[in-house]
Amino acid sequence: MSVRTKLNGRVLTAYLEGEIDHHSAKIMRETIDREINAASPQMLVLDFKDVSFMDSSGIGLVMGRYKELKKCDGEMHIVNTAANITKVMKLAGLERLAKIGR
Repeated sequence: MSVRTKLNGRVLTAYLEGEIDHHSAKIMRETIDREINAASPQMLVLDFKDVSFMDSSGIGLVMGRYKELKKCDGEMHIVNTAANITKVMKLAGLERLAKIGR
């Protein structure tokens, strides 16, 4: 459970790793929010390539980062999601907040 971030111009990418649950989501949220507040990115990319599990805390993670990003008029993309995670995100309606791509 960790997150690495990389800022490239006005694009902030957060590379999420491990399981996203109640315990890990808090650390991920704080790390990403700190970077959003420091950089005011035009776009946030959440990379789920190395996420092995996600419960409802992952949905909350995405929704909360969307709200933070809107403060600086940014947009969000979610990439490299496994099929089961993509399905959960779409069922939760996250495709209305972010572009979800594989």
